Amino acid sequence: MKTVKVNIIFHSIYGHIYQLALAEAEGAKEAGAEVKIYQVEELLPPNIIEAMHATEAKKAFAHVPVATLDNLSEADGIIFGTPTRFGMMSAQMKEFLDSTGPLFAKGTLAGKVGSVFTSTQTQHGGQESTILNFHTVLLHHGMILVGVPYTIPELSYMDKISGGSPYGASTITGSDGRPISEIELKIARAQGKRVAEITKKLFG
Repeated sequence: MKTVKVNIIFHSIYGHIYQLALAEAEGAKEAGAEVKIYQVEELLPPNIIEAMHATEAKKAFAHVPVATLDNLSEADGIIFGTPTRFGMMSAQMKEFLDSTGPLFAKGTLAGKVGSVFTSTQTQHGGQESTILNFHTVLLHHGMILVGVPYTIPELSYMDKISGGSPYGASTITGSDGRPISEIELKIARAQGKRVAEITKKLFG
């Protein structure tokens, strides 16, 4: 059986999305996929990053290579991670997606598996709308969307505030850099595993 390739492409400022990307990778690897992680190019200048008090946080994933269009075309499944900006994906992620016109023209991504995870500062900060907006782009490319079903028990936990929805994994960062909860990490791992499993059924 062929080993399927799942690439994870993210944008992160304070590292929450990067940490979720690592959890997604764990889940995909558990399902037997070959996994690589990339970040989209940062558009904000260093002085703005410094003003956002994110310079140190950025260093934790500075080693992650910048994504190219080849990282999309080479993969069988792609998991995208973006922070929420007013209920939509970040400008950095949108700029990367806007550069995929050549792939769209050739139908390169059609039939590939696509999935999305996100983060917000507040509990009702647009997690679901961000993923659903992101899905629009993937559908235009003809990708097969994968979310997180309610067979994942962590989606139904009621005793704690937590991110995560049927649309994809997510975390609530808070204004003080709230740590990602184990529930949120489990949902991310489950999403990565599910993407890999479905990708294997299609391409393995």
